[in-house]
Amino acid sequence: MITLKFKVISIILIMIMFSFSILNGMVDDWGRLSGGLENLFIFFGESLWPPNWRVIEPEAYPVCTAYPYFDFTCSTAWKGMTETIKIAFVSTIFGSLISLPISILAARNLSSLGISYLARVFLAAARSLPSIIWAIFFVILVGFGPLSGVLAMTIYTVGYLGKLQYEAIEGMNSIPLEAARSMGLSKIEIATGVVIPEMANSLISQMIFMFEYNVRHGTVIGIVGAGGIGYYINLYLKFLQYDMVLSYLIIIFIVVLIIDFLSISARSYFNEEGDISKPSWWNIIFPNLKM
Repeated sequence: MITLKFKVISIILIMIMFSFSILNGMVDDWGRLSGGLENLFIFFGESLWPPNWRVIEPEAYPVCTAYPYFDFTCSTAWKGMTETIKIAFVSTIFGSLISLPISILAARNLSSLGISYLARVFLAAARSLPSIIWAIFFVILVGFGPLSGVLAMTIYTVGYLGKLQYEAIEGMNSIPLEAARSMGLSKIEIATGVVIPEMANSLISQMIFMFEYNVRHGTVIGIVGAGGIGYYINLYLKFLQYDMVLSYLIIIFIVVLIIDFLSISARSYFNEEGDISKPSWWNIIFPNLKM
C-alpha cells in the first residue's frame, strides 16, 4: 500500500521536474553560465575588494562637531542608515494605525462579505506594487527626500500588514466572538473590547516583524531618491565606485542582523513559543497531514 508520505514526495519530485522543464524553455543558451563564475571572481577582485571604508569617515562639509570618538556619526553611512531606520519606524507606526481598522473590516468573521471583499481589494491594491514603485510615484508627487519614502513604505505596510492582521483575526477562537454577539454588543464594541485584546500579542508581533521588513526594504527606496542609505548606494554606483558600495552593503547586512536578533527577542515576549515543542520539517511544510 502506498503511504501518504510517498505520494506527497512523488508530487514534489514531479513539480521540481516540471519547474526545470519550464526553466529550460525560458533559457535560450545555458552556455552563458560557463563564464559566469570566472567573471564574478574578476569583478570581485578588481572592483569590489577590498571595501572602501571611507564611508564611515566624517564628511568634509558641514564640519563635524561630534566628539572625536563619535565622529563616525557625521559620515554618510551613519546618516543614511539612521534615516532608513527612521523611515521604517515612522511608516510602520502609521501603517499599523491605518491597517488595523481596515483589517477588522476585511475579516469575514467580523464583517459582511461585501464589506470584507471591498476591504481586501483595497489591501491588495496597496501591496500589489512593490515599495520601490510607490517610492517612484511619491518622488514624482512630493519630490525627493525621506517624506516620499515614508509615504511609500506606509502604503505598502498597510497592504502587507493588513493581510497578516485579518488572517490572524479570522483564525482567532470563535467562542469569545459568539459570547460577545449573544450579549448584544455592537461590531465596534466587539472589535475594541474582544478582538483587539484577544489578538494583541499577534498584532504586536506582526508590527515588530513589519518594522524589521521595512528596514530591509527601506535601503532600496533611496535608490530612486526617497531618502535613506540607498541614495548613497545609487550615487556611488553611478560613479562605478563599487568598493564603496560594498562597504554600504556590509553595513546594511550588519544592521539588519542586529535588528533581526532584537526583533526575535522582542517578539518572544508576545507569543508562547516557550510552551510549544519544536516541530519537524515535515510538520512545518505539511501542518495538516497526519502520518
